[in-house]
Amino acid sequence: MTLAIDQVRREASKLLDSKRRSELGQYMTPSSIAEFMASLFSYHGRAKLLDAGAGVGSLTSAFFDQALREEISVDAETWEIDNTLAGYLKNTLDEYVQLGQGKIKACTHTSDFIEDATFSIQLGGDNRYTHAILNPPYKKISTNSKHRKLLRLTGIETVNLYTAFVALSVLLITKGGEIVAIIPRSFCNGSYYRPFRNLILQTCSIRQLHLFESRNKAFGDDEVLQENVIIHLTKGELQGSVIVSTSHDAKFLDYQQTMFEAAAIVKTDDAEQFIHIPTTTGQTNAPLLCTHTLRDIGLEVCTEPVVDFRLKEYWRGTPDNDAVPLLYPHHFSDGALCWPKPHKKPNALQLTQNIKKWLMPRGHYVLVKRFSTKEERRRLVAYYLPYEALDAAYIGFENHWNVFHIGKHGMDEDTARGLSTFLNSTVLDEHFRVFSGHTQVNATDLRNMRYPSRDQLRELGQRAKGQPNDQATIDRLLEELETP
Repeated sequence: MTLAIDQVRREASKLLDSKRRSELGQYMTPSSIAEFMASLFSYHGRAKLLDAGAGVGSLTSAFFDQALREEISVDAETWEIDNTLAGYLKNTLDEYVQLGQGKIKACTHTSDFIEDATFSIQLGGDNRYTHAILNPPYKKISTNSKHRKLLRLTGIETVNLYTAFVALSVLLITKGGEIVAIIPRSFCNGSYYRPFRNLILQTCSIRQLHLFESRNKAFGDDEVLQENVIIHLTKGELQGSVIVSTSHDAKFLDYQQTMFEAAAIVKTDDAEQFIHIPTTTGQTNAPLLCTHTLRDIGLEVCTEPVVDFRLKEYWRGTPDNDAVPLLYPHHFSDGALCWPKPHKKPNALQLTQNIKKWLMPRGHYVLVKRFSTKEERRRLVAYYLPYEALDAAYIGFENHWNVFHIGKHGMDEDTARGLSTFLNSTVLDEHFRVFSGHTQVNATDLRNMRYPSRDQLRELGQRAKGQPNDQATIDRLLEELETP
């Protein structure tokens, strides 16, 4: 019946207007993904299943199908807050109850899952489920929202509904219980998701991680551009080796898997507990040049504080005597600075005492874009800004930049040129993707990376001077650099 559910899913999806879909933050699961997720569970005894954000029942249907094949009984509890989807969900569950002939029981809640779950946990109603299968909603939770306050009552600190749903499921399942969820990969790194990573790594083992190599194919019907991962957790189980599997899309025709030691997934000395997802055994080792922290080499990185709309009264379309350059990512093309540039955004800011605190003095800097587009081949996109590029005492870097600096000042030319070359290399980009699954590059990510020594960066910068800025040259220069 999971194939028939696709027709139901598409029909129901058309009835949701775009505003309602955005409010829900929910995209329904294709049957092929649902079947794969259901196949990851262990089936024995009687299952007590949780499916929160159940949609039309795609995931629960797949679980029922697998359970019937394994000849085990299931008691399922589902949540779906949208009345339209809940109607389809009830019809789906009723069909399986009849089909199961006593082996399947199911109920649907049309209430708020976070409210119900936090209330249940506070009353000691945890350990209620043996299995949880989830495609939770993807939507940010504001700091002062009701959901954020309710989650804190259960000790959960998180910034998105998808991590909230998974965290609550962890608290609600019994020891030895299993969770399989399809969620954005953004939880794997970044400081905002550290409490969530701590929770799942302290209470569960990761059995498997599955990556879709194409960012827009997991939920292709809904045109979702999101790098998703399927994660399989077991509560209370000691962490062992982890299966990392991949497929290009939701058809799983080119499915491959590799077993990795736990230390390749979460580094034992990593306070941030970033979750790395290597896809080949060669990716488990960092590039040989990645040996030093930023502190070791005397550099710093920060996300720039110039939020342009807050300074609109100081905007200047063209630079003049009382203004300083304001640089955006669009001011760079093919690695070269193009400033000033006709654009709806300003090219400069009026220089006042209020503005000066947001600026940096003229110098050699390395800029990394915080957001990459789907068209860009590399996740890390870095630019070298030479001292002589701008004739100004101060420079403003807009908030879409991460800026490498030394005490809010520039660095020497060779270090800056070498650092930008290193950051733009293919080998580093591949290494970065192991622990970063989203298009945003955070300053925290860059601080937690390892870099060549300062001497190696200077040598790389000297070699790069006068060389073409194409990818082949960058990779060759890095290859020729002597490793320690």
